[in-house]
Amino acid sequence: MPPLLSIKNLSISFNLEGQSTEVVRNISLEVNSGEMLAVVGESGSGKSVTALSVLQLLPTQTQCKGKILFSGRTQNSIDILGSAPEILRGIRGRDIAMIFQEPMSSLNPVLTCGRQVMEAIQLHLRLSKVAAKKRVLELFELVRLPFPEEILRRYPHQLSGGQKQRVMIAMAMSCNPSLLIADEPTTALDVTVQKTILALIRELQKKQQMGVILITHDLGVVSDIADRIAVMYKGEIVEQGEAREILQQPKHPYTRALLACRPGGQSKGRPLPVVSDFVEGNSGNQGRSVVPAVNALSPDRSGKAPPLVVTDLRVSFPVKKDFFGKTIQSFNAVDGVSFTISKGEIVGLVGESGCGKTSLGRAVLQLIKAESGKILVNGKDISQVKAAALRKIRKNLQIVFQDPYGSLNPRISIGDAILEPLKVHSLLNSRKERKEKVIALLEKVSLVPDHFNRYPHQFSGGQRQRICIARALATEPSFLVFDESVSALDVSVQAQVLNLLNELKNEFGFTALFISHNLSVVYYLCNRIMVMHKGRIIEEGTAEQVYKHPKNEYTQNLIDAIPGKSIVPQFG
Repeated sequence: MPPLLSIKNLSISFNLEGQSTEVVRNISLEVNSGEMLAVVGESGSGKSVTALSVLQLLPTQTQCKGKILFSGRTQNSIDILGSAPEILRGIRGRDIAMIFQEPMSSLNPVLTCGRQVMEAIQLHLRLSKVAAKKRVLELFELVRLPFPEEILRRYPHQLSGGQKQRVMIAMAMSCNPSLLIADEPTTALDVTVQKTILALIRELQKKQQMGVILITHDLGVVSDIADRIAVMYKGEIVEQGEAREILQQPKHPYTRALLACRPGGQSKGRPLPVVSDFVEGNSGNQGRSVVPAVNALSPDRSGKAPPLVVTDLRVSFPVKKDFFGKTIQSFNAVDGVSFTISKGEIVGLVGESGCGKTSLGRAVLQLIKAESGKILVNGKDISQVKAAALRKIRKNLQIVFQDPYGSLNPRISIGDAILEPLKVHSLLNSRKERKEKVIALLEKVSLVPDHFNRYPHQFSGGQRQRICIARALATEPSFLVFDESVSALDVSVQAQVLNLLNELKNEFGFTALFISHNLSVVYYLCNRIMVMHKGRIIEEGTAEQVYKHPKNEYTQNLIDAIPGKSIVPQFG
């Protein structure tokens, strides 16, 4: 039998303003029925462009050369690149389905989830409305969505990230496709939700004997489910073969780099290897300085109040209101949380989405108001101060958000974005002095002075996150909150940012609350770890205690869900 999909010598070029840029060069891949191929690489390596070319969803100014042969149900191969639009419309969604990376932007916000899945079924399978609805309910049960009847009537914004992704899987599976393309289906999801969704895709694949192309930036994610792996780097496939062979004995330096730069299993305080260490001929982090870890147990003998003391903090949100707008039902996002962070500590806050991590972090910074409790910053209760006094205190309290692009103004150059807090808080005497300070900060986060006048869209995701870190450090704060600041980054970029934070922590001596759903990242960076579940801290201790000897079953489940923990590559 011929392969389900065969890509032969595919090259893709973008034609913009008369210039042609080749983004994929002469790649060849095959996927068989009942097989899962993982395409792995960093952002910009060409993975998603290759996937979109299979469905011919690339912009009109794109030029594709080579062949994309698809056999499908009829076993008669057709060349997708040379197919007419009407043939492609029949293939999309029915024979080849795709799960996109961001479910919120892939789902129509003004249509219910049930209506959107029914639409695909009625279009391709010509079923009646009643039969289509019945099929949707079956699919929602298949992907293990709770209360399928309720989800059928809900809109995308009423679902969690994991639930939205399951709706996308249900939609992709609705017509029993021969080939499923999953483009980063678990990026930025909790490790437990990620594990469930990957297991679900694998289960559905085996049950229906379909081929799957799974696109990801993390080799650990595919370690347990992929049959074969293809590694992409700068538009080329640098290595491909059986999953076990590539994970245990990677041959190409770039593949070794992707495995080595993951924080799991790395020594605390030692800089993480990055791609350039391998690709440019170095060997891991040899020759790089070791950043000394802060001793979390050493008491602060200065006699000063700790940077942060939180006592019995409660945050609730209204769920239901009566006719007059009075809240009659509320949801307790943070339920009586107390903790202390000592000077120079980075304390990790771990838990799944919806556990109250972000609400706690924002309440500490007074970005949302707590219902009750005390927040002492350097001995002063900021929950009771007035707005004018709080503005002065904000100089010492900063936050780095999860989405760097969303937290930067696209109309303001990154130099002015970093300079703005200096101006607002009347720090330094002139624009010249402030600009010099901004340029020094840019250099601290491995950017160059020429970047001062560039805009956010001209930077990569990792560079934008470094810009946000530089902006947060501009006022030299005593306390920082990092809210999922590395969760959506490539593992190699994540390693660079974590190394940067380690260096800056020692140079600036800031204290921080580091919020994440990934325990391996928190273990590597933090002195202590707090585990949050349903609005409460259920376990806390040193990073070593919580990560290696967890006492709570929920903590153990979070650790077990970390992808690729069993990978032990041999860099011979």
